[in-house]
This record gives sequence, structure tokens and C-alpha cells, in this order.
Amino acid sequence: MQGYEGSFSIGFVAGMRSMSACAALTWAASQGRTRGDLIPGGPGARALATTAAVAEMAGDKMPFAPDRRIPPSFAFRLAIGAVGGWALTGRRASPNYGALAGAAGALAGTLIGRAARGGDSRTSAGRTWGLAEDVAAASFAALVVASAERQIETVPPAS
Repeated sequence: MQGYEGSFSIGFVAGMRSMSACAALTWAASQGRTRGDLIPGGPGARALATTAAVAEMAGDKMPFAPDRRIPPSFAFRLAIGAVGGWALTGRRASPNYGALAGAAGALAGTLIGRAARGGDSRTSAGRTWGLAEDVAAASFAALVVASAERQIETVPPAS
């Protein structure tokens, strides 16, 4: 992805499932697809973030799960979107604008995801929409990682 597409997209994932975005970022970092070394990409970080993403998906279906629009949750999603947007900004684009694109994506993902889910996530229809959102978030996160521009140029070993 060139420019800011990856930034907005990872933000959108953060709005849908915040920990899925974190997991995607660790996988992208392990492949040299993130800017700088802010995002850990080691096996431990990937395992922890992926486990947290799966736990978030399970917890989201519980009757006590808070609304994603409450201030702490909403702020967390915006922050993950901004950091992810910064990290996935294309090489020739401004990382500061990438952070803004990521935050905008998180805003959109939060509001659109909640609207698509409906008013009551405790019903069977709400849980079904929640499962569909899980699949969409995981799939979209995988596409974002696969499409992210490589930030680190690999140099073949000298012969």
C-alpha cells in the first residue's frame, strides 16, 4: 500500500476490534512492514497480541461487555489507530498524516461497526453480527498486513 491506505485501514480494524489491530501490527513488524521500531515483532509479542485478539473476540459476546463507544474504550481505539497509522504509513508519506489517517479509520470503524451490529449485542442476532464482525476484522487485518509496504529493504547477502 502506498501512502495512507494502510494507515486508515489499520485504524478501521482498531475501531472494529482493537486487539486485532495490535496483533496485525506485530505481524507486520515481524515482516519489516512497519515504520521504526515502535511496534515489537518478536514471537512473544505476536503470540501475546494474537491471544489477546482472540480473547477480545470471545469477551465481546459476553453480556457484561462494555459498549465500544464509552470514553476509555473509544480513546483506546483512537490511540491504537493513530499508532498503527503512523507505523503503516508508506515510505514516501508523512507519518504524522498517517497517524491522523489511522485515527480517522478508528473513528469510522468504531461507529460503522457499532451501527452494523445493532442496538443490543446480547441477543442472538447481535452475537451473530458480532461473529461476522470478528471474521471481517481478522480478514481485513490480514489483508492490511499482506498489502503493507515493506519499510525495510532487504539486501541479498554478498556472494
